[in-house]
This record gives sequence, C-alpha cells and structure tokens, in this order.
Amino acid sequence: MSQIEETALRRDWMSLLAKAPAARLAALAPDLPAHELLRAPEIGAVMLEGRVGGTGNRFNLGEMTVTRCSVRLGDAVGHAWVQGRDRDHARRAAVLDALMQGEQAARIEAQVMAPLRAEAQARRGTRAEKAAATRVEFFTMLRGEDQ
Repeated sequence: MSQIEETALRRDWMSLLAKAPAARLAALAPDLPAHELLRAPEIGAVMLEGRVGGTGNRFNLGEMTVTRCSVRLGDAVGHAWVQGRDRDHARRAAVLDALMQGEQAARIEAQVMAPLRAEAQARRGTRAEKAAATRVEFFTMLRGEDQ
C-alpha cells in the first residue's frame, strides 16, 4: 500500500473516531490499554474557514471548541482532535488511532470501526431522507402568448 493510500485510510478512521458520539465510542471500546500521554487532553479553539460559493475566496466563519490529545502506545503514536470539551472522547480516539496502526488493527476495525461506519451511514441516510421530503420541484407552464 502506498503512503498516499495509508494517509487516506488513517484520515478516514480519524474522522470517524472524531465524529462518533462519545458515549457510543465508550460503549464500543470501554477498556483502554496502558498508554503514555504525550499531550494530555487539552481544550482550545480553532478558526473555521469558509469559501464564497464553496470554491471562491476564503473567509473566517467562526471559532469552534476542540479537544486534542496525543498518546504513545508501543511504537505507535495516536492523535485526536474532537469537537467540544470531552477529554475522555479525545483520549479514547487517540488510543484507538494508535491501535489502528499496530497488530490489533483488524480487531479494532471489526469491533469498533465497522459499527461506527454503519451507524454514520445510517445517520447520513436518515438526513438525506428528511431533506428529500422537503424537496420542492419548480416547473414553468407554457403560456399562450409566449408562442
């Protein structure tokens, strides 16, 4: 696997861990292995940027509170940035990031990541159904004098 593919995979699982509901992540991975804190969970803020029309000039949208954490687990270093002030969520996500880089990746994928991925997909489907229910279709009728 190329470095680019590995980076994309890690980006995807880190995103999944960060966006997972904290209580669900704790239920799926209740016991954390012994780990060394490189950066204890700390709360801060990041500036969110937007783009005009999605692709145009950048502008500052506002700030968001985040909690970050870094851990060492054997040879692997795990990092996490999660929205909000949940220190436990950040630590758990960082430990799981480290575990996904080692020998236990297949077990973590099956026990934690696969259920989280399925639940995230279900949430996206529900959100899409709600949006589709409010869809309005516009049409123009041809008037006689326009011919």
